[in-house]
Order: sequence, then structure tokens, then C-alpha cells
Amino acid sequence: MPKYVIERELPGAGALSVDELQAISQKSCGVLRNLGPQIQWLHSYVTADKIYCVYIAPNEAMVREHARQGGFPATRVSEVKTMIDPTTAE
Repeated sequence: MPKYVIERELPGAGALSVDELQAISQKSCGVLRNLGPQIQWLHSYVTADKIYCVYIAPNEAMVREHARQGGFPATRVSEVKTMIDPTTAE
């Protein structure tokens, strides 16, 4: 199943409180439950003004539907074509 990186423009994301991040996470998980098991949230990276989320989903449309239902920005959705890491150099 394809993997996607979602870039979410969210000014001040890095200053969100633990409670705010928990509320966002709970909302996301609720939407995921409604959409069914074919879409999964793996993890997210919070930076100063953006959140980068990694999802597994059958297609980009489902990733965008999750964003729409949750009220989350999805500034850019990019399908991961491959992964590399330091062992790739060996």
C-alpha cells in the first residue's frame, strides 16, 4: 500500500501545548476510525510552522478526505516512492 507524506501549514505548530497536540491527535484518530482500516497514521513531525505526517493509504484522495473531515490543512501530499538511509550507501 502506498505511503504518503503530508505537509500541513500550521503557523505556530511548534508552540502548541501538549493538550492541543493531544486534541489534534484525538480528532485525527476519530476520523481514521470512520474512514476504516485502509488508511493508517504512522507518525508526525512538528516543526515551528508545519506538521509533516506520514500515512499509509490506498490513494491520495483518501488522505485528502481525512484532512477534509478533520478540518486539517493538507498543503502538499506527496507519495513516497522509496526510502533511503545510511545503509543505502553500503
